[in-house]
Amino acid sequence: MSTPLTSENLRLAPKVVLHDHLDGGLRPQTLIDLAKETGYERLPSTDAGTLATWFRESANSGSLERYLETFAHTVGVMQTRDAITRIAAEAAEDLAADGVVYAEVRYAPEQSQQKGLGLDEIVEATQEGFALGVSRAAAAGRTIRIGTLLCGMRQADRSQEIAELAVRHRDSGVVGFDIAGPEAGFPPTRQLSTFEYLRQENMHFTIHAGESFGLPSVWEAVQRCGTERLGHGVRLADDVTVGEDGSVKLGEVASYVRDRRIALEMCPSSNLQTGAAASLEEHPFPLLAAERFRVTVNTDNRLMSDCTVSSEFGLLVEAFDYGWEDVERFTLNAAKAAFIDYEDRRSLIDDVLVPAYRELVGDAG
Repeated sequence: MSTPLTSENLRLAPKVVLHDHLDGGLRPQTLIDLAKETGYERLPSTDAGTLATWFRESANSGSLERYLETFAHTVGVMQTRDAITRIAAEAAEDLAADGVVYAEVRYAPEQSQQKGLGLDEIVEATQEGFALGVSRAAAAGRTIRIGTLLCGMRQADRSQEIAELAVRHRDSGVVGFDIAGPEAGFPPTRQLSTFEYLRQENMHFTIHAGESFGLPSVWEAVQRCGTERLGHGVRLADDVTVGEDGSVKLGEVASYVRDRRIALEMCPSSNLQTGAAASLEEHPFPLLAAERFRVTVNTDNRLMSDCTVSSEFGLLVEAFDYGWEDVERFTLNAAKAAFIDYEDRRSLIDDVLVPAYRELVGDAG
């Protein structure tokens, strides 16, 4: 007998997340505490419940640019070593409590320099926090591994500096690089030399593309910059045509992405908030999943979207009638695309994920 696919069983099932922003996942009370400690006075509320609601409602604008404005408050308190360490530790604990066994958490070090912290100090504080959170999770009986992605902000033109920072800390838990921020007006090819540098250094990278901007953003990220994964990639569906008879035809870009197994870091709730998809029913996730793209399920920003990895899976299960076999496939997709060594990926898949889902699927598999 298969295990009932309930929200609690989804939470307990082992999961992998590839697209989770550290500055988008603070606990509301932590935000309030740190604002008081660091002298940040611009929070819209000092009540945790009210503040959580404000973030969710403010992020529901349908505009990526307005969505990004909410980060002024979270970044505002991420300006001291102690604050950064606390936030990273709690992120690891919260992800582990949600059943995540491997997570890649990303952040932009350049945004935490308002009070004089150096880039290396910021990375060290973050890694210290993750290690602390992993240890606390283990003490609570939960196992999680955290890999870190460093983001360069597209509009700030510091990507080369951040890429060099990532390479410098590759042996202390930094597994990759990303560019984040507004897509419109800041195409990934503006950072082309940075991506060439990363390839020369054998450093993994992903690129936010195809979220608020169209197919050209995806094409540039894939063909000009050589990305290994696509952050969101929702607009890839613009290159997929569904005929009246239900037949599906892939365009050249979509075919290339599927053939190369370039993972799509999809974040359903966030995509609805930023207007990347008009509704969950119209989200391209089921189409791309049915056509065997390497789709993965992610949170993006747990605070702004009031979500967890489990709740994102829950939305998809309810909307598209997915079963445990589908949850397993999307989870394995993420594990296969993780920026860790091959042997570590194989161990994660063979020793953790497959045995767990074999039990969950039961005779139904």
